[in-house]
Amino acid sequence: MKFSKSILHPVFLFILLCLSIIAMPTMAQKLVWKDVSTDFDLKTKAIQVFTSTSTTLNDSAFKAYYVLINTNDPMLQMGVDTTLYRRLTPSAFYERLAAPVVVMNASFFEFKNNTNLNVLVHRGNLLALNKQVIEGKGKDTLTYTHVLSSAFGMQKNGRMDIAYTYTDSNSNQVLYQQNPMAPIKNKNAKLSLKEDALANLKKWKLDWAVGGGPVLVKEGTIFITNNEEKKFAGKAITDHHPRTAMGYTKDGYIILLAVQGRMKNIAVGTTLTETAQIFLDLGAVEAINLDGGGSSCLLVNGKETIKPSDPTGQRPVPAVFFVK
Repeated sequence: MKFSKSILHPVFLFILLCLSIIAMPTMAQKLVWKDVSTDFDLKTKAIQVFTSTSTTLNDSAFKAYYVLINTNDPMLQMGVDTTLYRRLTPSAFYERLAAPVVVMNASFFEFKNNTNLNVLVHRGNLLALNKQVIEGKGKDTLTYTHVLSSAFGMQKNGRMDIAYTYTDSNSNQVLYQQNPMAPIKNKNAKLSLKEDALANLKKWKLDWAVGGGPVLVKEGTIFITNNEEKKFAGKAITDHHPRTAMGYTKDGYIILLAVQGRMKNIAVGTTLTETAQIFLDLGAVEAINLDGGGSSCLLVNGKETIKPSDPTGQRPVPAVFFVK
């Protein structure tokens, strides 16, 4: 059968259109959020709670909440609290802190001694140090990989920032720089300040700070520095997990995000890239990942937002971020 030119032309156009649609890259889904502040008995507009009305994200089951905090309100107090060689559930921290409006899990930690692995500062006091050395194993025994972990901090003048931090057990100062450092591998058990990569470190005059990592958003664009901070191995950027993260907007709002996960057909969690995109869509100029997985928990007036993924409920943690 022969096609005339008048028939052949539209047929080719249709085929080309179909091929172009197939070849188009999948666009990240933009979530829709609902203000549910009244569900948590909030009495101030300076703190608002939102939940996603979207039940899927990029074809995966999704559920999340975020809290928006207006740091321009002089009535608000923010900070961190930590324990010594023990862990408490976020609800226990809520009681210990005399019922703050917001309580959220914070830094990474190790289970053996229940100690924080990231910097924590409260009212200018250094409460916890970074673990900034990774001991080699196997053929790399007696070698050490040195990293700078990131932190979200508020300076005493109210300015917020996310930066890469250095701490030392012999000092109560937190040093920081704006750019990530490529991991340094050598036979020294301690990271030396004489390294050229640390030439731009400065003293960070903090009111409070919460350490974690990796950075997710920097200067209004996705900027994931997991390779530099070495928080997750393998394909962690593309793995779905419960997430806890925080960021801020240029007009002085903090965004606290908790993503529910590890619950088939209900909520699988998000990848690091998806988490970063959520912050961009919410208007964050910078954002940082915090400890997630079974630790992810966000309380508002003592009430859970997401459901923790551990079968036993809230996982005890050694530190929380809070807002009064």
